[in-house]
Amino acid sequence: MASSSAFEQDRIDRRYIAAALRLSRKHLGLTSTNPAVGTLIVRDDGNGPVIIGRGVTAIGGRPHAEAEALAEAGELARGATAYVTLEPCAHHGRTPPCANALVTAGIVRVVGAAADPDPRVSGKGYAILRSAGIEVKEGVLAREAADQLAGYMNRSMRKRPEVILKLALSADGMIGRRGEGQIGITGEIARRQVHVMRAECDAILIGIGTAISDDPELTVRLPGMRSRSPARIVLDRLARLPATSKLARSASDVPVLVAACSESPAANKAELERAGVKLLATETYGGRVALPELLEDLGNQGMSRIIVEGGADTARAFLDEGMVDRIALFYGPEAIGSDGIAAPIGRDHIPAGFELVREARYGEDSFAEWIREI
Repeated sequence: MASSSAFEQDRIDRRYIAAALRLSRKHLGLTSTNPAVGTLIVRDDGNGPVIIGRGVTAIGGRPHAEAEALAEAGELARGATAYVTLEPCAHHGRTPPCANALVTAGIVRVVGAAADPDPRVSGKGYAILRSAGIEVKEGVLAREAADQLAGYMNRSMRKRPEVILKLALSADGMIGRRGEGQIGITGEIARRQVHVMRAECDAILIGIGTAISDDPELTVRLPGMRSRSPARIVLDRLARLPATSKLARSASDVPVLVAACSESPAANKAELERAGVKLLATETYGGRVALPELLEDLGNQGMSRIIVEGGADTARAFLDEGMVDRIALFYGPEAIGSDGIAAPIGRDHIPAGFELVREARYGEDSFAEWIREI
């Protein structure tokens, strides 16, 4: 009977952690330097568990998810269980640590998913709970939580954002056709999935070649979600982005950052700044923007997730530098042929250290995603 009861409790714990993870995606990409965490307060008065409080890290990073969930639960939190997707914080700011707030609220059990790599928190949050007599269960769906929190984990441990390389490939492994700019490779359903990915990131990054040849807008164009459009970043060593481009003309609406080096013409930079484009002073290595330094600067600005969308040279540069953490490949059903631009990566040549974590079909298109351990 005890074994059956333990099995049932484990099933319940996994169910509610999974629900908290789904909830936390609501603000993924919107919480600045803090991770997007989900918290559920669950109470069982003998008729089965019931959610009495829900919380997700607020836009901008405060309040934290635990505080939001406890506020909704009120006095009912006393004697309840808290399900958290990340170890509760243990460091003092202007408000008490979340671990202490759980103790004060009378929570009797905490089930956690991912461990927090922040040295101010790691293990300390759970220690506060245990010292107060709270039962703690760690590591429930830890892998799934770490996958979702990879941006925060990367910035905490590598001092830079998570880099997601997204490419759309034809059936014969091409990402475009020479001299034709942007062409459609995948269908509408797959393109909508890309917009969801964009909405969960802090920035979209492309090279200047793609910016000039395709003149993209790089916004989130799903109904009601334009406000979720992340910043747009262009690797543009000589500040060649035209002030008449869609990116520059929309800079006052959605931020545009141009990574330009000191040798770029002053007139070019001045024209872009007048259009509302923000310039990122970057270093040069081998005639290119120095990517490690750029990513470190973006991490210092609070960015945790960046999606690299093109083109082939930019993708190859990130791969060559070992700066890609997640690979997302969409495959269309049609071949492009001998005049195509070959992708720098494909299903049959994924770099060492990456693991396939998910596959899907979107209409006639297929999708596969790989990550590497942090």
